Amino acid sequence: MKNMIIHKIADLGAVDITELLTESKEEGFRNIHRLVNEYKEGINTFQREDEALFECRVGHRVIGICGLNRDPYADGSIGRIRRLYVLKEFRRHGAGRRLVDAVIHMASSHYTKIVLKTDNPKAAKFYEKLGFKEKKDDELVTHEPEL
Repeated sequence: MKNMIIHKIADLGAVDITELLTESKEEGFRNIHRLVNEYKEGINTFQREDEALFECRVGHRVIGICGLNRDPYADGSIGRIRRLYVLKEFRRHGAGRRLVDAVIHMASSHYTKIVLKTDNPKAAKFYEKLGFKEKKDDELVTHEPEL
C-alpha cells in the first residue's frame, strides 16, 4: 500500500489511536492499553533523545504504531522495540515492516543492539520474517536481529 506514511509522534495525547486501542482489546492484546496508560502516567513517554514512538497513517487514520525505548533491563547500549500494533485490515500490506524499519533506522544511530519480547506466536513469525532470530535462553528477550 503506497499511501502509508510513517511519522514520529511528538505527543501521544494529541494523536487519536482509539481505533487501535479498541481493536487490540477486542483481540485480547493489552499492549496498546499499556502504551496509553504508561504514557498518561509518565512511566514511558518515549521522550529521551534515543527513544521514539512512530505511527503509520493512511490519510487521517492511524493504522499502526510502534515504539523504541532504551532497554530498561540492560545498559544504555541496547534498544527495545515496544508496542507494535497494526489494524487487522492493514496487516500483510507492509505497515508493520515499515514501522519496524523506522525503529531500526533510529536505533542504529543510538544503540549497538536492538531486542524485543513477544508472547504472541504470530508476532514471533512476523519478526522472524524480518530477519530477527529467536532467543530461547533469555526470559527478557525473545528476538533480536541476526547480525
